[in-house]
Amino acid sequence: MARISSYPYDIVVQDSDAWIGSDSVNRQTKQYTAEAVARYLNIKGKISIAAQMVFKFVVTPIPGNGEFSGPVDGAAINTVTTLEISGIDASSQNTVTFMNYLVGNEIIISQQNEISVFGHFKMDSYVLNGGVYTLALTYIGGNGTLVAGNYYDFAVFTLSSRSDLTFIFNQAVASVTWNITHNLGKFPSVTMVLNTGQKGYGDVVYIDDNNLTITFASAESGKAYMN
Repeated sequence: MARISSYPYDIVVQDSDAWIGSDSVNRQTKQYTAEAVARYLNIKGKISIAAQMVFKFVVTPIPGNGEFSGPVDGAAINTVTTLEISGIDASSQNTVTFMNYLVGNEIIISQQNEISVFGHFKMDSYVLNGGVYTLALTYIGGNGTLVAGNYYDFAVFTLSSRSDLTFIFNQAVASVTWNITHNLGKFPSVTMVLNTGQKGYGDVVYIDDNNLTITFASAESGKAYMN
């Protein structure tokens, strides 16, 4: 065999390009493709990306380390509301402390090597349940389906366009109570402007982070601006 230094360099690496190496289990000499090495690095998290975790989707009731389950195989991502997920990801990281920190924030779940398959969610809760964690989610946007056996990246994600969302509510018919569904996912500040052009003053009650009521001393019509 010639000296390695005598072989030409190939700076255009293809998925099917291969290297010679030794299997760690039996020390046999084998070929390893560029595609296989890249897949290993992605799944095992060997290239560190801040705030990113990797899990394999399975359809067993109780997922093992590095896995998540819950939806049926082929479930549309926009139907996902809960996941059962291990506290250990595919790279053997303990993710519990970080996941707890993310409750109330937005995350993205995206299929590795397929950028068009993703789900953007608000993470509502993360609760230990029978040895695994139940992740409750509110769907925001996305595309595609969950396929058993595929690996998915979980990461913190917030669209810049959602950082300062506003909502305008129009109360056309005078009423003492305005019932408002704004779907902003937060407790916004509220300004009321009556049809007379005057600023309105009412009692604002936040039902949850997507709904509120405004109660006036007498029936009023106008607009409510939420920010």
